[in-house]
Amino acid sequence: MKILLHKVYFFIDLFQNSSSAVSGYRRRGLESRIRDIAYNAEDVLESHLVDQLLSCREGESFIFSPPDLEKLIEDFDSANKEMMSSMEESEMQLKYRLMGGGSELEVIPIVGMGGIGKTTLARNLYKDRLVSFHFDVRAWAAISQAYNVQRILLDFIHQVSSGGVSFKMLEMGNEELGEYLYKTLYGRSYLIVLDDIWDVKFWDDVKRFFPDNNNGSRIIITTRALDVADYIGSGSSLHTMNLLNGDESWNLIHQKVFGPGETCSPGLESIGRKIAHNCRGLPLAITVIGGLLSQAERTQVFWEQVEEDLSSTVANNHAEIFSILSLSYNYLPYHLKPCLLYMSAFPEDYEIPASRLIKMCVAEGFLKPISGKSLEEAAKMYLMDLVDRNLIFIRQQSPQGNVKSYGIHDLVRELCMKKAYEGNFLFVKRRYMPGDVRSRRVCAHSIQDVIDIPFNQMWFTRSFLFTGVGNQDKLLSSQIPAFKLLRVLDILQIMSPQFPEEILGLINLRYLALSTSKLPSSMSTLWNLQILIFQSIKFSHKPPAMMLNILGMAQLRHIKFHGVYILCDDKYVEHFVVQDKLQSLSTIAISQLTERFLGTIPNLEKLGILCDEELGHVRDLSRLHKLHTLKYTSLEYGSGSLFSKLIFPHSLKKLTLCDCGNLDPDMNRIGKLPNLEILKLRHCCFESLKWEPDEGDFYQLRFLIMEKLDLKYWAADDNNFPRLEHLVIRHCSDLKEIPLRVGDIPTLKVIEVHECSSSVVDSARMIQEEQLELGNGGLEVRLDTASEGTLELLIATQPDVKSVTSSVDGKQSLESRIRDAASDAEDVLESHLVNQILSCSGGESFIFSPPVIEQLDTAKEEMMTIMDNNQKADTSSPAVSSSRQDPNPKNIIVGVGEDLIQLKDRLIGQPSKALQVIPIVGMGGIGKTTLARNPYDDPSVTSHFDTRSCMGYNFPRL
Repeated sequence: MKILLHKVYFFIDLFQNSSSAVSGYRRRGLESRIRDIAYNAEDVLESHLVDQLLSCREGESFIFSPPDLEKLIEDFDSANKEMMSSMEESEMQLKYRLMGGGSELEVIPIVGMGGIGKTTLARNLYKDRLVSFHFDVRAWAAISQAYNVQRILLDFIHQVSSGGVSFKMLEMGNEELGEYLYKTLYGRSYLIVLDDIWDVKFWDDVKRFFPDNNNGSRIIITTRALDVADYIGSGSSLHTMNLLNGDESWNLIHQKVFGPGETCSPGLESIGRKIAHNCRGLPLAITVIGGLLSQAERTQVFWEQVEEDLSSTVANNHAEIFSILSLSYNYLPYHLKPCLLYMSAFPEDYEIPASRLIKMCVAEGFLKPISGKSLEEAAKMYLMDLVDRNLIFIRQQSPQGNVKSYGIHDLVRELCMKKAYEGNFLFVKRRYMPGDVRSRRVCAHSIQDVIDIPFNQMWFTRSFLFTGVGNQDKLLSSQIPAFKLLRVLDILQIMSPQFPEEILGLINLRYLALSTSKLPSSMSTLWNLQILIFQSIKFSHKPPAMMLNILGMAQLRHIKFHGVYILCDDKYVEHFVVQDKLQSLSTIAISQLTERFLGTIPNLEKLGILCDEELGHVRDLSRLHKLHTLKYTSLEYGSGSLFSKLIFPHSLKKLTLCDCGNLDPDMNRIGKLPNLEILKLRHCCFESLKWEPDEGDFYQLRFLIMEKLDLKYWAADDNNFPRLEHLVIRHCSDLKEIPLRVGDIPTLKVIEVHECSSSVVDSARMIQEEQLELGNGGLEVRLDTASEGTLELLIATQPDVKSVTSSVDGKQSLESRIRDAASDAEDVLESHLVNQILSCSGGESFIFSPPVIEQLDTAKEEMMTIMDNNQKADTSSPAVSSSRQDPNPKNIIVGVGEDLIQLKDRLIGQPSKALQVIPIVGMGGIGKTTLARNPYDDPSVTSHFDTRSCMGYNFPRL
């Protein structure tokens, strides 16, 4: 055994420390040979261990003597804004087609080769705030070559139907689902995105399910095939994506490698331009190669090696994009390759939950321990390294900066699937099944895929992942016995009325995610289990029981219950075993056993608990010295007696309180928690209807959510929330206002208001206006109410209208028509406000009636019609920057982007050391403050000066 380990460590050291430049065919061939030998060794060792363990479950010892041991010796569609550097004009044109034009249903095809940025452009449009306001519902689906119509229809229903997808729908055929989708969309304006269509058959299968409501609904499709775009577009003009030119390609690489303000040596630039040229103008290829160069040494030797490899690769391969991506993969550090290949297990355009991916990487054993870091922290570092290299991207991020989900471009995923299959690392079941599959991991996206896989020939499989939706528990039970060496089993999406007893034979299992009625107590025999994710498909008004011995498994690191479970034991528990590996546990109901059980988990970091007087309560959590996240839910809304007895640990950083009773006596002690950074209050009550924090409370708090609170008055300022960065207030209908002094908090960046009273909305606006007058332009206020949505849509339209009017003949006539439409909107608003003020007394809140909103919509539609008609106008004459019309060259008047360049040059680019005053003049609303703010926040400008200061000065108001 020692000889084997010595040989393994030798090869690990060889590959981790050898030069990346020596990564040619000889090295890759050697990697393949060593990987096969290692797999054989793993099979022999683990088969022997499992056989021994299964044969002596009665407690006898076993002998480790494996035979023959001496014979045995591994469409990035970057969400990064850099890729969109040349797409602003494309976005603008498509926005007009989405929100303007005729009322009939229109299909808008976006066509271009793989890696050119079709999906990125479509996603930017889909997420655009203006676009999202315009449509009643939106839905997105990735089609790809191996599509499943049933799954896509279910996905659409999930996105557009308030009721979501029921269990009954899982049994429906395509026609029934399509009819349901048609009825759901009928009468509503909708935006549908069909990403990556390969053939016209899919469109023929689904087009009848999208009704033409004559209300401006739109369908965006992206495709690589021109004939597909022509067929589906049915006469609509195609939007064709163009390649980047040489300068644009080099600028994108320069921006990724050096960032703003840092220069590149002439020697490197010369090589870099050759590298950019070999990327053939493809944004994905350029971004990935830029990610490779950004993480490597900036030497001419290394850059020349990359240029040489890239040049020879694209010269000998027609599939240039895959050759370029392959080169980036070959240069990837050895320890990152398994994590990247693992991403291909998930379906195309899948939003991969970060927590799930990290737990899987831990269970798979990909991670090399990092000194002072847990395996979970190491996984996060690995994934961020892949993000920095532009091989994967972040799909969702919390306001605190924590990654919630990842994504991978379809072309990068395709490359990873190919590499993973060639190396027997992972096999994703597609339409066909190769004759000889020896992959260590198998992934299926549909029940039919599961049926087609010959599991009896795949005893060497270590992981099985199912990412579809289905109800085939009997089939699964018949396949599981073939997987005696399985480490990872993710079948959460397969509903199994009865627990598959065959799972109990998988004693190597590290990760288990499943949906069934209940877990048997005999599950404790899975002594290697590290991650348990369980969803009960049996509904009950009371929390179901969870046997204590299941939670007592020594290797468990994470336990996640979808629902709430109560701890119980059919025998009196004399002794609780200390579980020093368990880090997260949620959600459990409080019982008499809970406090004793929690006392045995010294390293618990995350906890979710539910409290009910009938079940018991927990008084003291202070012994959980590492607990940093707590979610507390009460079933006693209105009393709060149990919560008041709870003692918190000082280590707490994130606290979520749901349905808690009277918080009046508790907020001061919560405010004294020394490390609390995130506080979420949901459906909670203040009996006094007041929240008045003490001075110095919430000293470390950065993020605060107040949602559906019984609260009228909130007294807060910079003395008790001195480090607050993000404030969210949702559905607090009784709250009178946000205290104006909240705006004085120097760290505050964002205030969000959702569905609150008009006085709360007004106070948020006043805070922002006051801060602007004081020179603080960094505070963002986001308002989301029924009337605010229409108002902000009109406001958001203004910059787009300005960009149009700057490049059209007859500008004054167009401006006049838009001004008239805006004036109509203003008349509607002010007339309604005056009538409300005159008719109400006693402080009632104002209500925007439906007729008012309809009038605002009419004004909005007129503005969109003007912009749409303007698109058809002749724009051949070039726009003239207003800065060039000014007779005084020292003054800068706001025009296009050249003004910013000119201003930055005068700030940091001129040799004169004398004090200069640079006036920016122009009429009100033309953008003077915006232009001043851009260089003020620019990194190259901030690094140039020792100090900066900003102050606003207004003429006194009358």
